[in-house]
Amino acid sequence: MSKETDDVEKKSVIIFGRDVSTIPCFRNSFLYGIESGFVGGLTYFLFTSNTRVATHVGFTSFVIVTMSYWFHCRWQWSKEKFTHGQLQAVMKKHAMYEGTDYDLTHKGEVRDVKNEP
Repeated sequence: MSKETDDVEKKSVIIFGRDVSTIPCFRNSFLYGIESGFVGGLTYFLFTSNTRVATHVGFTSFVIVTMSYWFHCRWQWSKEKFTHGQLQAVMKKHAMYEGTDYDLTHKGEVRDVKNEP
């Protein structure tokens, strides 16, 4: 039984040779886009009963919301990744200098061990 559940968990969606489950923001972008397209098209259809235009409205809202959320999410993800990279570099430098004469934890200055009282 556990082997069957392992096989189910390992399955992923491959589009153009790339696993989309590893792409940041992909899932949420498409979920919000599909939801907005469905709601937009259905709402337009309920008010006008024009199926052709309702389909266009639904598809247009899907594309606009998907792309907008995708770009916003990727922008935030990129900023966060850049900040994490900077923080990681600082933490490595701090770990390397910790306990030495170049330890910057005391008021941001280099301590001179020889002249301390």
